[in-house]
Amino acid sequence: MEKQHVLDQIKRLGAVAVIRASSEAQAMELTSQCVQGGLTIVELTFTTPNADGVIRRLDQEFGDAILLGAGTVLNAQTAQLAMAAGARFVVSPHFDPEIVAACNKAGVPAACGTMTITEMVAAMNAGCDLLKLFPAGPLGPGYLKAVLGPLPHAQIMPTGGISPDNAAQWIRAGAVAVGAGGSLFQGNVAQNAARLLEQVRIAREENL
Repeated sequence: MEKQHVLDQIKRLGAVAVIRASSEAQAMELTSQCVQGGLTIVELTFTTPNADGVIRRLDQEFGDAILLGAGTVLNAQTAQLAMAAGARFVVSPHFDPEIVAACNKAGVPAACGTMTITEMVAAMNAGCDLLKLFPAGPLGPGYLKAVLGPLPHAQIMPTGGISPDNAAQWIRAGAVAVGAGGSLFQGNVAQNAARLLEQVRIAREENL
């Protein structure tokens, strides 16, 4: 899948489900529930046991019904493992130029974890496609809005502490998408996913 098309899909839907599963079975079930709620972009973290094998299974089972990525990628070797397994995008909690280089070589989008403007500029200069503001929760939407003052063209996806209850605030502040994990999987996942997407939609309409 062409890199820009993947990025466009992420920005169009506006949300990514961050799945930290304890098993392949749980990853499959949580992905299925997200899809039921319309949340079809899934990031499986490498904290999941046998993560590359689980990515392969998800790719086989869901195919084009989801846009599948890998998260918590800590080095270039893991990025290569994830992409070989079928990950269409790679997310790291930090900025590592070697991860970005590996992804760029493969034509796969990289989302790098950044917090400061210095990190963000360095990541963009290295060719990072999407900036993952992490952990976003302690910083708040006001921080994102302030960062976009000097960096208006930065493509930022806040992750960490994002929920259906506060997603709209982040979109209003200028996020191109949000990454949601823990709170998404409390209670009815399909309903939470649908509500998350609805909040993204409403906030975008308000920003027009």
